[in-house]
Amino acid sequence: QVQLVESGGGLVQFGGSLSLSCAASGSIVSRVPMGWYRQAPGKQRELVAVITSGGSTTYSDSVKGRFTVSRDNRKNTVYLQMNSLKPEDTAVYYCWTPGRWGQGTQVTVSS
Repeated sequence: QVQLVESGGGLVQFGGSLSLSCAASGSIVSRVPMGWYRQAPGKQRELVAVITSGGSTTYSDSVKGRFTVSRDNRKNTVYLQMNSLKPEDTAVYYCWTPGRWGQGTQVTVSS
């Protein structure tokens, strides 16, 4: 059974950077999409970025140009590099692969 474990959240100032990692158990994940969603207080969970097994990426308009999603299939790990962070990026970030969610990691951006 696939499990996803995130790391790397925290508190950062406006304009700063953070990097998230998500390690997946099970080699099957190297053949499926992986990505990141986020949920801010009082809001629905929303797509941040997704990357296919072949490396094609999709980003939400709100993070395009600031965030970069990547993956290392040998390590079954997906990454999210977040630059130029804004207070509106504050949320719990969840790692995702079809049928599975990570436990979430808090990202807080102070103004």
